[in-house]
Amino acid sequence: MILYFTGTGNSEYLALALRDALGDDCVDARVDMRRGAAGDFSSEKPYVIVFPTYAWRMPHVFADYLRRSAFSGCRRAYFVMVCGADVGNAGAYLRALCAEKGLEYCGLLPVVMPDNYLVMYDVTPQDQVQPLLRAGEEKTLAAAEKIRAGEPFDALHITAVDKAKSSAMNRAFFLTVGAKKFRATEKCISCGLCERVCPLNNIKLTDGRPVWGENCTHCMACISRCPKRAIEYGKGTERRRRYVCPERG
Repeated sequence: MILYFTGTGNSEYLALALRDALGDDCVDARVDMRRGAAGDFSSEKPYVIVFPTYAWRMPHVFADYLRRSAFSGCRRAYFVMVCGADVGNAGAYLRALCAEKGLEYCGLLPVVMPDNYLVMYDVTPQDQVQPLLRAGEEKTLAAAEKIRAGEPFDALHITAVDKAKSSAMNRAFFLTVGAKKFRATEKCISCGLCERVCPLNNIKLTDGRPVWGENCTHCMACISRCPKRAIEYGKGTERRRRYVCPERG
């Protein structure tokens, strides 16, 4: 079973590639997460869990969802982690999560994909997007052969810096994450797409305008998917391009 979490589509892109390569079921965790529900999964094939990197770790909201969920059948679990550069020491935390759930940790595959975190950085230039998507898909499809053969992913070399990234730097990052700086400009047409794409059900339309709650994980779905570029985060995003992963094809 392929299980994924995504904000702007990179993880979904790779999850669908794995679905086609492995002939397996593919589940979007956001459906449960929007309802505050847990998953109840059963699979005779390994679990392949695909998600973005948030400060060198699995997104906390997704990890919490997996902890609440039940897994039966096959006990093997592979992890595919979308990143802009590296994943730090994320594997140690995924191994611990597997131990909590009684799953066998079969390794972590980092896959570099276009960057979407426009509240801090410019997103990947347009002319670099397609090459990154092709390279990411090729790496993922090569990993599918290991999954099919029952082989673990190659072990990652971990340094002291990697450990610091996934511990102290991860904690520092999440102290700053919140929705207070999100705002809708006069371009807003009250379409409600931001409300529908929020994986945490954190946006509500009030008098036709989006209002953000307290439960924000900075997935960038709302600001990136707005069809009118009507959402900004403070002043820093006003001149930055948006990125949403194109459909595979």
